[in-house]
Amino acid sequence: MFKKYLLALSCLMGTMFAAAEPAPKPYGPLPTEQQVKWLRMEWYAFVHFGLNTYTDREWGYGDESPKLFAPSKFNADTIVRTFKEAGMSGMIYTAKHHDGFCTWPTKSTKHNIRLSPWKNGKGDVVKSFAKACKKHNFAFGTYLSPWDRNCAEYGRPGYLKVYYKQIEELLTKYGPIFEIWFDGAMGGDGFYGGARENRNIGKADTYYNYEKVVKNIRKLQPDCIIWGAAGRGDVTWGGSEKGFVKYPLWNTNGNKWLSLEGDTPINRRGWFWHPNQGNAVKSPEHLMEIYLSSVGRGANLILNLAPNRDGQLDPADVASLQAFGKMRTRLLAKDYALNASVEPSEVRGNDARFAGNALTDGDIESYWCPEDNTTTPTAEIVLPKPATFDVIRLREQIRLGQRVEAFRVEAWVNDQWETIVAPGNPGEVESEFNLRGGKGHTIGNQVMRWLEAPVTTNKLRLTITQAKACPCISEFSLLKMPSVEEAQKVAETDNADKPLKSKGWSFSGSAADSAPLAFDGKADTMWSTSRTPARLVVNMQKTAMVSGISYLPRQDGKTQGMTSRYRIELSMDGTEWQQVAEGEFGNLRANPIEQYVTFSPQKARFIRFTSTAALDGEGSSVAEMQIYGRTAKKTSK
Repeated sequence: MFKKYLLALSCLMGTMFAAAEPAPKPYGPLPTEQQVKWLRMEWYAFVHFGLNTYTDREWGYGDESPKLFAPSKFNADTIVRTFKEAGMSGMIYTAKHHDGFCTWPTKSTKHNIRLSPWKNGKGDVVKSFAKACKKHNFAFGTYLSPWDRNCAEYGRPGYLKVYYKQIEELLTKYGPIFEIWFDGAMGGDGFYGGARENRNIGKADTYYNYEKVVKNIRKLQPDCIIWGAAGRGDVTWGGSEKGFVKYPLWNTNGNKWLSLEGDTPINRRGWFWHPNQGNAVKSPEHLMEIYLSSVGRGANLILNLAPNRDGQLDPADVASLQAFGKMRTRLLAKDYALNASVEPSEVRGNDARFAGNALTDGDIESYWCPEDNTTTPTAEIVLPKPATFDVIRLREQIRLGQRVEAFRVEAWVNDQWETIVAPGNPGEVESEFNLRGGKGHTIGNQVMRWLEAPVTTNKLRLTITQAKACPCISEFSLLKMPSVEEAQKVAETDNADKPLKSKGWSFSGSAADSAPLAFDGKADTMWSTSRTPARLVVNMQKTAMVSGISYLPRQDGKTQGMTSRYRIELSMDGTEWQQVAEGEFGNLRANPIEQYVTFSPQKARFIRFTSTAALDGEGSSVAEMQIYGRTAKKTSK
């Protein structure tokens, strides 16, 4: 009898498995398992720390002395712990920037940390961070600039041996590397071992032989995500160093899945630490906007925090990071749709594996799916009780590809359906920060839509209005944005340097008539000349303690006349001048954002800005400029 029961049960199970509906076939390019894991990291830290920290530059020239690098209070453990406590998932350290200084004891070049007085030349910043990350179970990655303004062989075949050796060392001596960053800088003027000349490498993919580089990385560290590499890697730039990525977002590049990453520094002064930057930190609210405009659009976010010359993070940066971290944690802490009942319009093969409750079961791997020929299904979600929310999050099961092109979300309010997320129309693009009321376009890894106002209801309806194949939706969540008070705003200190008011100033120098356009607060107007070099002289009419300037290049999509190199001089009388800064504004073509120049505060009434070089032929321009400092206090006689 028992044997007959087992036989019958066996036959029943066999019938059930035979009748089980197969999963939908994958559609389009698919992410690797490494890309899936990487996308679920969401956000992590960028750390720029090297010789530029001590020279007050963003792009070092290559002739800086390693003896400048002397962080007396550097503690990698403290920095990593700060990142982890904020909720970050990892960090990427700039082991070598464009100046060529290697912050580990490499055998590839003499221009490395062995010549630094730090730890008597026996220090290794890469090792310090890698060790701290391992201790705190924190992912560690590294940045290695392909450009090297120090190396005498750069631009020639001999440099490739140096470059490949550096990649090998970083990927074999410091444990698992979750991501390696290569950047897109492709040469220009530099020290180059004393040659002091301009070197052009042509196509980066050809010169660096990224096909070979990628193959070698796959052998050394198969799980390492590759950023850049002329499109041969796993991840590419989000398109703006402000942190946002454009929406709708498709993770497709031909027949390849290519993820996007938004990147931005927490401090507006730049990627490296600069003096007098305490008042330029992005607020927790702004960081949330950036988070929703990168992670909330289906990309990842890498947020830069730069240690100062002592090797410590700036207190203002840390305060804002911690406040945002708490804000993000509170946002994600409660999902009001968790375990809600779901009634879909259709379930694939009536198979429980694809039922609507997969949307609200808290399992990112399960998913609701209709039949193959259905691309516009609906699902009604009923909450256990009414809830108040203002953020809606959706996810696709990306292991089967990205499919959804547009969606709508409705809420049952006042006994009728009210659209709270309207479907996006073809051709619409969100290119700036996602504030409120965005439309429903792509979903991909995830999308978050911040509503115009909170909604209270116990019933919602999701409609996929357009898809390239039957949708596979793994998550529908309802979240509530914390209040401004909960964000723990970081107040500016009273004694921090701020932009000086330009009212009453007069101007002279080149094209003086158009000079006021550089101080009118409008990015679409500019001071411009047909000459290079060109001088812009500002008479502030009264003495101030001047500590720096900001420079915004032209914003009309053109690059001609963008000031690429500059000189800044101060004067009390307009006759005797003292030079306080000289350098370059880098990466203008790819990312024409506001840049900052800081220097030791000095009394001045006149400021002379000289555009010593500009892009694309003769001519110089400034869209907007601000002068930072404090009005000099009157002294009693």
